[in-house]
Amino acid sequence: MAEFIAFEQRPSIEPALHHPKRVSMNNSKKKLFVKTYGCQMNVYDSDRMTDVLATHGFEVTDALADADMVILNTCHIREKAAEKVYSELGRLRTLKQRRRAEKSDMVIAVGGCVAQAEGKEVLRRAPFVDIVFGPQTYHRLPEMLARHQRENESAILNTEFPVKPKFDYLPKPTSSGPTAFLSVQEGCNKFCNFCVVPYTRGAEYSRPAIDILAEARLLVGRGVREITLIGQNVNAYHGAGVNTHREWGLAQLIRALGDFGGLNRIRYTTSHPKDMDDELIAAHREVAALMPLLHLPVQSGADRILAAMGRGHSRDTYRRLVDRLRDAQPKLAFSSDFIVGYPGETDEDFDNTMSLIEEIEFAHAFSFKYSARPGTPAATMDQQVPEPVKKARLSALQSLLMQQQHSFNTTCIGQSMAVLLTNRGRHRGQLVGRTSYLQPVHVEAPDALLGGLVAAHIVDSQPNSLSGELVGRSFATSDTKMTSPR
Repeated sequence: MAEFIAFEQRPSIEPALHHPKRVSMNNSKKKLFVKTYGCQMNVYDSDRMTDVLATHGFEVTDALADADMVILNTCHIREKAAEKVYSELGRLRTLKQRRRAEKSDMVIAVGGCVAQAEGKEVLRRAPFVDIVFGPQTYHRLPEMLARHQRENESAILNTEFPVKPKFDYLPKPTSSGPTAFLSVQEGCNKFCNFCVVPYTRGAEYSRPAIDILAEARLLVGRGVREITLIGQNVNAYHGAGVNTHREWGLAQLIRALGDFGGLNRIRYTTSHPKDMDDELIAAHREVAALMPLLHLPVQSGADRILAAMGRGHSRDTYRRLVDRLRDAQPKLAFSSDFIVGYPGETDEDFDNTMSLIEEIEFAHAFSFKYSARPGTPAATMDQQVPEPVKKARLSALQSLLMQQQHSFNTTCIGQSMAVLLTNRGRHRGQLVGRTSYLQPVHVEAPDALLGGLVAAHIVDSQPNSLSGELVGRSFATSDTKMTSPR
């Protein structure tokens, strides 16, 4: 196994990132390939990694074999996600060996939550990896690369939690297109018994509102029409306010963004039921640009399991919260997360989850079998549920959720809906966009409308998408003037 060097915090490292010339890099353009696993936070982080490395001579490539540097930005939420990383590393080893035989090299880096949680294990299982770094240190990638060049065969391990947040050292985002993620908050203080996030992302940190608004203005100036505010606990946001000594909550941030000209849509994810306050509920009623789809994870419908998970809410408090939100915004639809087979889950507990789903009716949801994560309290709990039982429960739960999603999509037929066109479709003359409820919609439309908000008459629905026809050729002025399923 190659020697690894732990990356210590040194005062000289952070300021160097403001002056790219101080880090010795090859001036010729090098190819960068980034593969992203997991959540929206990782998508955002991957984009910012490319921004950081672009200032040091790297340009993104879609051709893995041509890459001079490969970054796997990893997820550690479930066991399979981590094992996929090791499987991918096995394939990368062959490419690296081929490149060395050709007298060139491929730098392999593993970032994200797997790197944070098991950095030394990554180097033990894949000693050919050159750099391992956590989600709070990717702003220091140029310095890590420089150290790797100096140390030659020694691997760089950097899983520190810097005193100063990484956002203070990131370059301006270069992302373009009609939609964008904007990170406003990171980390989690909830410590749910099944979750690794507090250990891999650290404690909650909220960016100052003035920095978020500046980044949002930059994105809107580049043509972004929909911004999704993201965080592990996004509605726990409590950043320094603008022109005040008081902190802002997420509702105040959304209201400020709602005044931006050119920004048609605002979303936020992922939320925790405990942090859904009165001001945020009111924002769903009062801010026209705030989209009517809320991702609000519940995880289970059984009070006994919710208590064992350490979620801090009950079935009834979740149900009453949904009622309050629907009273504030009748058009609001919900998506959620579910875990089946949590340690100690009985048939009765599972039936309670199924009945909650039937009561609320979700437009969309993510569901998983419980996967023990090392270092979490749930991993050592008694009464681990057998795999066949988890599999059967997941199948039944997903069948019900899919029925609800299909039913929700079916109610859209005959409606005129605002669609933000984001991509070309598989067929010639076809564009694909999203409704205010995030449903994919396929329409026949000219490329000139790409990136625009259009009115579409929905003519058909599939389990996972809709088909529509343009209502004329003009842009829709807003989402609020369109009809909706509710």
